[in-house]
Amino acid sequence: MAEFLEFQGVTKRFGSVVAVDNVSLAVKRGEIFSLLGPSGCGKTTLLRILAGFEEPDGGRVILDGEDLSELPPNRRKVNTIFQNYALFPHLTVWDNIAFGLQVAKRPAREIREEVDRMLTLMQMRDQAHKKPHQISGGQKQRVAIARALILKPRVLLLDEPLAALDLKLRQRMLIELDVIHDEVGITFVYVTHDQGEAMSLSDRIAVMDKGRIEQVGTPAEIYESPTSSFVAAFIGDANFFEGQVAEVLAADYIRLNVEGFADVVCFNDKQIPPGNLVYLSVRPEKVHLYRDKPPDKALHNVVPGRVEDLIYLGAYTKCWVRVRDYRVAVYQQHSRFLLDEKPIRWNEDVWLSFHADDGYMLERYREADEELIDTSLRLPGKAPAPNGATQG
Repeated sequence: MAEFLEFQGVTKRFGSVVAVDNVSLAVKRGEIFSLLGPSGCGKTTLLRILAGFEEPDGGRVILDGEDLSELPPNRRKVNTIFQNYALFPHLTVWDNIAFGLQVAKRPAREIREEVDRMLTLMQMRDQAHKKPHQISGGQKQRVAIARALILKPRVLLLDEPLAALDLKLRQRMLIELDVIHDEVGITFVYVTHDQGEAMSLSDRIAVMDKGRIEQVGTPAEIYESPTSSFVAAFIGDANFFEGQVAEVLAADYIRLNVEGFADVVCFNDKQIPPGNLVYLSVRPEKVHLYRDKPPDKALHNVVPGRVEDLIYLGAYTKCWVRVRDYRVAVYQQHSRFLLDEKPIRWNEDVWLSFHADDGYMLERYREADEELIDTSLRLPGKAPAPNGATQG
């Protein structure tokens, strides 16, 4: 797929605040591309610049080879779906969908045919003559999408479109959005702070923080191979270990000395030499929990600990295990009928194990990420990696 939407060095300031800081990225034709990050990270501002609602202080936005800088919003061939849907309350579903074509003074027959097509696509034919207050939140969302798609935009912009819906409806609408995208085939740019939405819907994701792009990649790349401590902590859950490379082992593995924990064997994907300080991330589902010490296996890290906390979540139990100075999170999957098993108990002595390949060394560490990491899974109060440490 050719890259046809590009942000080239885009910057936007509001007074002394830099909302978007020299952002450059490319979106491919026909993909669902998500801008993901916490509130205030600049993702909605970037979307508004693309839509023409904000003017950048620097940089350009190129759509299919055309510079959008001088084009007003109504000439950009992009349409936006807002969180509150922005439907006209006095118009029926049919008239809301038809509105754009009516303003464009398209022939009546074309309007009827296109509205009927959209009603069929959205499975809303039986709701055509109802007004917005008479339909559900999910149905309102579909009407908003139909009203945007009927104008045949090159790009559909979705700004936190599911935030007002309850959990079950959000999950269903994510599936419906994916189906709609497959039907119409245009590019979706999706803004959200919800990592679950972005991970389940997107072809690729740009993770943003403080106006900058932290990482761009597929959901699997973002989750399995985070390039910064911010991404590792923001996407999913993660255990963090700070240590020094003690020695290089055979076949690209290293032994990492982690103060207050134990020596850890991990894959040296960044070829870091001995003596360097590194930051290691291990996802909770990669850590396995045992009552009895597991047999020694090559490249497996095995450490004793004690269960400090348990939360039963149906499909799995979330455990926190004290290992010396660290509080390690573990997801214990319920692959068998739990009532037939003796569950792990609070204050029980256990063993933890994870493979050397399941830890990931981060590209860099920033002191600004410390608050996010401390409120994640790492033991609060543990000293951060020394300033200037080599992170690969």
